[in-house]
Amino acid sequence: MPNETSPASAELAAHDLPAMRAALALARRGLGLVWPNPAVGCVIVKDGRVVGRGWTQPGGRPHAETEALARAGGLAHGATAYVTLEPCCHWGRTPPCADALIAAGIGRVVAAIQDPDPRVAGGGLARLRAAGIAVESGLCAAEAAEINAGFVQRVRFGRPLVTLKLATSLDGRIATASGESRWITGPPARERAHQLRATHDAILVGTGTALADDPELTCRLPGLGHRSPVRIVLDRELRIPLAARLFAGVRQVPSWVVTLPRADPVRQQLLLDAGIVVIPADPDADGRIALPGVLGLLGERGLTRLLVEGGGRLAASLLRAGLVDRLVWLHAPLLLGGDGVPAIAALGLDRLAAAPGFERLSTETVGTDLLSTFRVHPG
Repeated sequence: MPNETSPASAELAAHDLPAMRAALALARRGLGLVWPNPAVGCVIVKDGRVVGRGWTQPGGRPHAETEALARAGGLAHGATAYVTLEPCCHWGRTPPCADALIAAGIGRVVAAIQDPDPRVAGGGLARLRAAGIAVESGLCAAEAAEINAGFVQRVRFGRPLVTLKLATSLDGRIATASGESRWITGPPARERAHQLRATHDAILVGTGTALADDPELTCRLPGLGHRSPVRIVLDRELRIPLAARLFAGVRQVPSWVVTLPRADPVRQQLLLDAGIVVIPADPDADGRIALPGVLGLLGERGLTRLLVEGGGRLAASLLRAGLVDRLVWLHAPLLLGGDGVPAIAALGLDRLAAAPGFERLSTETVGTDLLSTFRVHPG
């Protein structure tokens, strides 16, 4: 993402770095809670002391700058505001944050990245400059861009960022030949999987996984139940029973079913009467639900970060269509062999050059398991 300006010098960046990193940590608090808005953090510093902190609140408002200014009060006058995303300059459900910073008498703004939203796109920084505020951008740009990769994806391409999560044996199997799968990975790895759910707007599975595993798809870590994502299942024939666990408690944790328009209308109405959202989606050439269209529909509903947890056919379909942006792979230290159930169904590849490519972002040990995170290769 292009930057308005870069920090004036290495000395300046070193002086500002701790404050921006604190703002980035605040921004991460909003992941999974603030869609369709971006997750933003703001730290206000005056005379070397933090006088205000804020992050985007659940549902996307109030914004981070508004929260930080409220905490800073009169101390905001002449202070420096560090924000992880360019302050907005348009009216939505809240007034422009750029105007709030101007009205508070902020003397300087350091923004990590510009806002890709065409309603902003540099306009917020320009408005601050026009008001006589010193403005820099580009500090910690890569970190800020990764935090809001989902928001950027939705603005630019109309769909959420897709993260495929796999928990497998070393040879890429998710179950034995008999179907036994609980548990391949250990308790610490399973906790990390729940933490991952808490940072996503929604979680997606296919019909096969829903019928075979009857998953609840909630975040069941102590104190994080309120961060359970929207539960989404692809079910073109509406075969999943209403008693399925992923439909439990839909008033607290929403459940969405994506199906074909021709699906049984009586069954659709039963789902609607139970409080479940039914989303008709167009079929592909084979009569299955067309995944690019599904992601577009989810983007229209405001989703920015989508976690995919199963199964192998769904994973393969997304990979074949080039729709996987991040890959989180938990490897357990055991082998299940060629007769085990593969995590990814056949991709139909006959050339290595056609294989989906990823670049590794990180690797860490989680209990006895190994967790690796990848980003789709830009090439």
